[in-house]
Amino acid sequence: MSKREAHNIRILGQELYNKVATSKILLVGAGGIGCELLKDLVMSGFKDIVVIDLDTIDISNLNRQFLFQRQHVKKAKAHVAKESALKFNPEAKITSLQANIKEPQFNVQWFKQFTMVLNALDNLDARRHVNTMCLAADIPLVESGTQGYLGQAYVIKKYETECFECQPKPTPTTYPVCTIRSTPSAPIHCIVWAKSFLFSQLFGNSEDEEAFENDNSEENAQELAALARETAELKAIKDAAGSSDYAQKVFDKVFNMDIKRLLSMDTMWKNRKKPNPLDYNTLENSIESMTSAEENDTSGATGLADQKVWSLNENFNVFKDSVVRLSNRYLKQRETQPDAILFFDKDDDDAMDFVTATSNLRACIFDIPTKSLFDVKSMAGNIIPAIATTNAVIAGFVIMKAYGILRGNIKNNPRTYLTTGSRLVQEANAEPNPNCGVCNSRSSTVLVNFERTTLEDLINKVILLEQEKGGAEFNKEELSILQGSKLIYDAFEEEVQLANKTLNELGLQSGSILRFQDDESDVDLILEAGSSVTNDSVKLLNPIPKLTKSKEEDTNKRKLEESIIDDISKKAKITHNVVDNVVILDDDDENDIVLLD
Repeated sequence: MSKREAHNIRILGQELYNKVATSKILLVGAGGIGCELLKDLVMSGFKDIVVIDLDTIDISNLNRQFLFQRQHVKKAKAHVAKESALKFNPEAKITSLQANIKEPQFNVQWFKQFTMVLNALDNLDARRHVNTMCLAADIPLVESGTQGYLGQAYVIKKYETECFECQPKPTPTTYPVCTIRSTPSAPIHCIVWAKSFLFSQLFGNSEDEEAFENDNSEENAQELAALARETAELKAIKDAAGSSDYAQKVFDKVFNMDIKRLLSMDTMWKNRKKPNPLDYNTLENSIESMTSAEENDTSGATGLADQKVWSLNENFNVFKDSVVRLSNRYLKQRETQPDAILFFDKDDDDAMDFVTATSNLRACIFDIPTKSLFDVKSMAGNIIPAIATTNAVIAGFVIMKAYGILRGNIKNNPRTYLTTGSRLVQEANAEPNPNCGVCNSRSSTVLVNFERTTLEDLINKVILLEQEKGGAEFNKEELSILQGSKLIYDAFEEEVQLANKTLNELGLQSGSILRFQDDESDVDLILEAGSSVTNDSVKLLNPIPKLTKSKEEDTNKRKLEESIIDDISKKAKITHNVVDNVVILDDDDENDIVLLD
């Protein structure tokens, strides 16, 4: 027995340690929280871990994802995290997967092999998917997340706690690439362009991709292609850093050539005001022709210096000065570190001067109001960076939540929040939201033959089947079927009746979830490919849960309300007459008359 193992037994006690050592953990994500969490897992006695992450390591990850070093750049996060974590505890068994957790091979049956799942994800879509799969597999999930100095960790368990979808989640602010690159209409668009695109391209590695919206539209795809071309052009200019005409090369590229290229797209400006490209030499001559009195005139200035909105000439001067300062810093760091880069920091005066000046110059081009240094700092600062210490604190609490699950204490395993001022706040777990369409739905897994099984098979052999035989006992005349948000069957719509199509023809695959609805309730069927499926082509693995009493009461209450409304609408047969500009309403069933003057 190693010293670490003996220490963990003394801390946890033999009973809990045995549960820790024999549990099987799925860690989804090997980024900021994931690195900390994997290290904590192997040091806390967990010995059987599967870590999955699709991404590769970027140099910008190294400031907070400490399992990675410079030699690991471009390698798979999951594989490198595994190798690095094993150095903390060689006795651990870690399986690393470079894959998307939403791929069909990671189906409900695959999830069921784990004792629990730990989420260390950075996007809502993947979090929602893992939440759905854990609910379907009926295994505990520990959800966690950080935002700057704020963070949280909490447990999700079907029928016991709120799930990820029980409360609406604010969608992170993103901006379509086409808006940022071609058609900005607000100061924030120019600021995001200056910080997340131009600064990163000239002095960093374009790490702020989350500022741009992941839009698959044709327009956005064209803009992404154009953005890639412009990135290549800027990289060529980047090589000229330190030259006497570096500032002019950057200026001519982004404030003149790129704008003229946009102007060549006539259709873009049919209903928009055209931008006006800036000319470096014109601005230079304009400044030279200014008298010293005009240049030093501060009669219109009021308030603090950083709250003053600069003129076009002032923005031009600050741009030239700041781009030289930053390029000199960049080159100096490269003398000792060939792959050194600069990171945007709102408390870095050089960086803030550059972002303020470039965003204002772009705003002038598109006739958008310019902002003061103070305003730009506030707006740019809202693009919150990841903080390594926050990730470490939250990862530690995730481990504590995992211990609570293994003790069998889920409901009393409180939510933990890291709030402003580094204060820790705990909150009791809430009951599942009765109106949540995810965790409050009934679900079952069904084995099918995707080449042979049709929707009609699922309807007849599962959905219409009596509850005593494990079915849902739905009313076919009121049935509709959804795949995600897509309607693929509706009893009332002839054009949406695809019941005779096979599941393969409908584009469904192993792991797909179909939602069946009638007027009374809904049921989720998780589809799995089954080699044991007979000629019937459908095999229900577990009975569909019956409606709970509260759900049944809600359904009956709703039906009663609908019935009352229907009776009222049938009863209220109202006619009206107009006499001397007075409207008289007559109720056929009553003798009342209402006058509207």
